[in-house]
This record gives sequence, C-alpha cells and structure tokens, in this order.
Amino acid sequence: MIEALRNAFKLPDLRRRMLYTLLILVIFRMASNIPVPGVDRQALSAFFQQATGISQFAELLNLLSGGAVANFSVLAAGVYPYVTASLVMQLLLPIFPSLEQRIQEEGEEGQRKMNQWVFYLTVPLAALQAFGQAQLFSSAAIGVRPILPNFGWGPGRTLPTITMMLTMTAGTMFAVWLGELITEQGIGNGLSLIIFGGIVSRVPANVQSIGQTDGFLGIVIFLIITVLTMLFIVFVQEGERRIRVQYGKRVRGMKVYGGGSTYIPLKINTAGMIPLIFAQSILAFPAVIAQFFLNSTNPLIRNLALGAVDYFSGQNPWYAPIYFLAVVGFTYFYTFVMVEQQNLPEMLQKQGGFIPGVRPGQHTENFILGVYKRITLVGALFLGVVAVLPYIIGLFMVSNVMLIQSAGLLIVVGTVVDTMRQLESQLLMRNYEGFLR
Repeated sequence: MIEALRNAFKLPDLRRRMLYTLLILVIFRMASNIPVPGVDRQALSAFFQQATGISQFAELLNLLSGGAVANFSVLAAGVYPYVTASLVMQLLLPIFPSLEQRIQEEGEEGQRKMNQWVFYLTVPLAALQAFGQAQLFSSAAIGVRPILPNFGWGPGRTLPTITMMLTMTAGTMFAVWLGELITEQGIGNGLSLIIFGGIVSRVPANVQSIGQTDGFLGIVIFLIITVLTMLFIVFVQEGERRIRVQYGKRVRGMKVYGGGSTYIPLKINTAGMIPLIFAQSILAFPAVIAQFFLNSTNPLIRNLALGAVDYFSGQNPWYAPIYFLAVVGFTYFYTFVMVEQQNLPEMLQKQGGFIPGVRPGQHTENFILGVYKRITLVGALFLGVVAVLPYIIGLFMVSNVMLIQSAGLLIVVGTVVDTMRQLESQLLMRNYEGFLR
C-alpha cells in the first residue's frame, strides 16, 4: 500500500488530485472555526460544560457536525441538510412511479434534474436547521448572560436573526460546493470526505476526554475497541451472498453468443450507514421541534418541551434500545427500497439470464427477496450493535465517548475504502499494481 501511494505521488495528475483534495479539506476545517456573528463565545463554552438535557442534545449535534456546533460555526449545520434532502428524494421516487420512470428514461439529463431538486430542497432544510440550532442556544442562557443576545423577532433583533440564518444556510451550501469540487477534481466522494474530515477532527478532543476520565489505560482500551470495531465493520461491509446466474446461448449466423455463467453479489449490508443517519435524524426530530417551545410562557408547554429535549438527548436509559430498534427497522426499509429500484428480475430477463432451478419472473423476484430478508437480518443486527456500542461500553467504563462514534466509524471506514478503491483504479489504468486484495 505504501509503495502504491509512492507511485501515486510520482504521477503528476494523481499527485495534483490528492493535494487538491487535501487543500479542500483544510479549507473546510478552517471555515469550521469561523463563528456566526453575534455569538457570546464565553457563554457558549460555559453552556457545553453543563450537564443539562439541552447541553447533552447540543453535544449530540456537535458530534454529528464534527465539532462545528461547539464553536457555533457558519458550518454548524454541515452537509446534513443536503444528505437529508437526498434521502427524502430517494424515498419519494418510489411513491411516484411515473416520475421515477421519467427520470430513468431521461438518463443523465434526468439525474441532473434530480440533483437540482435536491439542491433546491437543501436550502429550506438548511435554513430550518439553522433556526432550530439558534433557538436551542438562545433558550439556554447561562444565568443572565445569553449565548445569542440579539436572536429573536422584534426591534433590533430581526435583522441579526435573518443574518444569522442566511450565514449558516450559506455555510451549508459552501460545504456542499466544496464536496462537489472534490468529487469532480479530487480523489473520492466529496461529501463523504467532508463528513469524514469533520469526524476525524474530533479525535484529539475525544482522546483528551478519555484520558481525563479513564487515564492512559482507558485510551489504550478504547484504541483496541476502535480497531476491532473497524475490522468487524470491514468484514461485514465487504460480506456478500453470491447467487449464480446462467445465460442462455443465442445463435446468430455462424456465431454463438452467451451461454456463460456469472453471479449476482448481494451485500449483507446494502443500506450502508444510511439507517444510522436516518434513525438519528428521526429520533432527534422531536427534540428539534421542542426547541421552538423552550421559551414558552405556558409552564406546561415549557416543561413538555424540556422533557422531550431531555428524553431524546441520547442520555436517557430508554434511548439506546429505541435507537437499536429504529436502526434495525430502517435497515430493512431502506434495503427493500434499494431492491425495488434495482429491479433485478426484470434486468435478468431482458439480458437472457436466469437463476438455475428458479423460474423467471415472479418466482425469481420472490427468491431474491427471500435471500435479502435472510441476509439483511445479519446486516440490520450488525448496524444496530454498532449504533449502540457507545452505550454498551458506558456500562463498563467511566467514559462512553469513544475515539470515533459508531455512525462516524461507519462513515470513516466506508470513505477510506471507497477512496482507496478509486485511487487503485487510477493506478491500474496507468499499469501499476493495485494494493487492495
């Protein structure tokens, strides 16, 4: 692998792509430290040192943003509004078959329109998330010192509030643009690398936190747990069930076509890390809605809002089992959405292929769905265990921070493997030996 990386740096084009990717990631991390105008940094730091339900929920958002929320940065929302918009569009397409068919028929032009709709949906989602985060911090005043003294609607506050929302929305679109630049001119998937950069940047702070609570031995134990978890993730992520496919012979003139056999690789974890992101978003949604009522003058409504934020902050004892069940459920849901979009039985029938011992058409579809149901159980339980791993560790150790959180670990492993594969393909095109086996 080291030799392959040396060969990559010897090639001017690959070296330029790798350095370009690194430059964009550095720009992203620099922008993550630019605070939104009007934030009281001292009050913000004191807020994160508290142990209230609101501060714990803010810490959860901070982990998802790669530490940008702790600075209340212009990139505090990260690229998650874009990811949410992409998920919404993918889930809406099967509901409208005519729209899905039209996009498939238009090919590249249809995909371009799809990407435009995702961008259009990202803007209101980013603005909504920016307002929700600002509402969360404005309601968490430290004594008589507010974190956002000029947030709200009224004389002298409306313009700073609108400016804050526009700044954070622009920050999200800026992060998405940086990701697109990496995809087009760098190495790897841009958005995944942007999220990867935010997650990895939290490692030094997590090491410090673990060292303060568990000492040097705790750091070693967490390092071993992280490495073993990564190996387990790679093992399951790369696992697949191969279904043999036979193609019939076709005679055209004096030539015989087809007649060979191959296989369909069905991934154990087809959904990737999407169920974890989706489950976290759904479970955080009640707390996001409750933020808007934290400053209510009605004591009952205010107490209900505080209870919702505390319950869905990630520290409640019932959160872990609910999170596990949500991840398992969304794994099945998203996997079968992906299976519907692939439409493997029809594709096999068009290409003249069939599964030995299984009739074409509905019987083939039932067979493939049956195989997916069995292997997805393994993938769903795997994602569920990885999701609640910090809570399991918290039962035996003082700290449950982990070097990298579970969802982040899946993203990190998937991003590194994907980037290495792209780099290997570039090397193979230039007659260099690859390093993945």
